[in-house]
Amino acid sequence: MKYYLIVGEASGDLHASHLMQSLREEDPKAEFRFFGGDLMAAVGGTRVRHYKELAYMGFLPVITHLPTILRNMRLCKHDIAEWRPDCVILVDYPGFNLSIAKYVSSKAICPVYYYISPKLWAWKEYRIKNIRRDVDELFSILPFEVPFFEQKHHYPIHYVGNPTAHEVRAFLGSYDEPFEAFARRNGLAADKPVIAILAGSRLQEIKDNLPAMLKAAEPYADSYQLVLAGAPAISDEYYHKYIGNARVTLVHQQTYPLLRHAQAALVTSGTATLETAMFRVPQVVCYKTLAPHLVRWAFRHIMTCRYISLVNLIADREVVQELFAERFTVGNIRTELARLLPADSPDRAAMLEDYDDIHRLLGTEIAPDNAARLMVGMLAGKK
Repeated sequence: MKYYLIVGEASGDLHASHLMQSLREEDPKAEFRFFGGDLMAAVGGTRVRHYKELAYMGFLPVITHLPTILRNMRLCKHDIAEWRPDCVILVDYPGFNLSIAKYVSSKAICPVYYYISPKLWAWKEYRIKNIRRDVDELFSILPFEVPFFEQKHHYPIHYVGNPTAHEVRAFLGSYDEPFEAFARRNGLAADKPVIAILAGSRLQEIKDNLPAMLKAAEPYADSYQLVLAGAPAISDEYYHKYIGNARVTLVHQQTYPLLRHAQAALVTSGTATLETAMFRVPQVVCYKTLAPHLVRWAFRHIMTCRYISLVNLIADREVVQELFAERFTVGNIRTELARLLPADSPDRAAMLEDYDDIHRLLGTEIAPDNAARLMVGMLAGKK
């Protein structure tokens, strides 16, 4: 069968690549065509556009690049109509993907499957009407989404397990590199612990968050090594615009090894917060916003969720500190980091204990395998 996949960022590329591998196991004749990244390309098939041509976030970046976004949207719709896949699989990225879902559904081209459902519980809950109308099956990777969709909105979904949890567990089961070897390979000292910095995967996130994160961590650079995880498709030149003279080492394609060896981490909101928790690394969540006081007001009076980090959302309580809006300051980041660094810190111990609860809540199901089995079975039933 023919599968058309669409992702809009690095985490989607990772999750979609694993789903493609699982689909191929269930359907050895699977053909793939996609808007995606290098990991998906490594699995096979035809890449139409790289996700980095889609990954614009925030009002101004989206407006600035609107002609490019609309051009890619038209290309995607035309390409799907020409290729006539057996299904379209959307991965997160709702601003783009819901428009594609509407088109595919209206033209009755094929079923639309949504893998990694849009976060309607956080923002734009009204989009549930689009989901009802245009999405045939929705596959969730977050357990708290089941009551949101099924009980609140009476829309049945499939919870298939959490791919991040599985990916981290699989990595930990196969990675045995000692810290000394990791340090030597990356030009680090073998006798100084590491503070990991994960500043996001988009250009705007890095621009907004990285300078303050580095400034907050600078006082610890004598006793700790600051190591910045480079995101896929982001050049060294772009990072160095914001690194300046900071004492930090930039590493690429090594986020998981870095987290395996980190003492603590500064992390922007997103999938990285859950990855950090799965590695049991104490973290401070940092996210700069425009108009911080307005954002705080909106969060209290308009937003329908209590937290911004996946860690706290899954636990349904404050496990990690979320420094966003007016709380995003160098002083606050530095203070929270100081609470987590000492090995005997009670705050550190409490966070690690809470992480164990998150591991249990996510379960041990293998999300891409479950999703692929369901998708192939549904498509076979339509033949």
